[in-house]
Amino acid sequence: MSTGILNLRFLLLASVVALAGCGSAVTRDDSYDPLEGFNRATHGLNKAADAVALRPASAVYSAVTPDIVERSVSNFSENLDHPSRVVNSILQARPVDAGRNFTRFLVNTTFGLGGLFDPASDMGFENVSTDFGETLHVWGAGEGAYVELPFFGPSNARDAIGRAADAMLNPTRLVNLTETETRARGGVRVANLLGKRFDAAPFLDPLLYESTDSYVAIRNSFTQARRAELGDTDADIGLDPFDDPFDDPFDDPVSP
Repeated sequence: MSTGILNLRFLLLASVVALAGCGSAVTRDDSYDPLEGFNRATHGLNKAADAVALRPASAVYSAVTPDIVERSVSNFSENLDHPSRVVNSILQARPVDAGRNFTRFLVNTTFGLGGLFDPASDMGFENVSTDFGETLHVWGAGEGAYVELPFFGPSNARDAIGRAADAMLNPTRLVNLTETETRARGGVRVANLLGKRFDAAPFLDPLLYESTDSYVAIRNSFTQARRAELGDTDADIGLDPFDDPFDDPFDDPVSP
């Protein structure tokens, strides 16, 4: 999945707000936020980094980069994530999704010049985006406490665990790359992040720079967008991934 200073899942939020037809998707406030003090401090760091670096750099990148190059960068970066999506689809017992993502990776890597182009979509193999956070959701784990991660932005306990797991699950990490190839792949990731940040600006900038409390606006927007992505719009905290799975909540601690 793409990463960034303000977690560009907010591209999904645009469709959530549009479908809602009003501000309900971003004003509902039922996040579990016991770490608010830490999260607000982190939010301040992330917001400053966005204002000083990411936001202006994304504008420059979009202005000087031809559209065809931007699309190729996005395609290549997206293709790097498909092996991890295949693994997660298998773990979620969704073989059709796993087959679709595997076919996309195979076709775009071989016929799309390593993923620079996307012939798989033209052949009807659309992308099925998923991650280990969704895998945990399928397995029954609740979202847990809201957390804003330094430089990675809004998340929750379940997705924070999922982010670390995705890095380990992606088979491409086992490929031995030269130093030049590693730098090139990192550069593509950064360029893709800049492009997504620019695309997100019309609805992300008002949340960050025009809302009364940007922390609350970002927290609520992310939480509702993530729940919508998982088809879990009525979710509560549920099972916290940090809880002891063997701890019986109905056990009477004073009984012999």
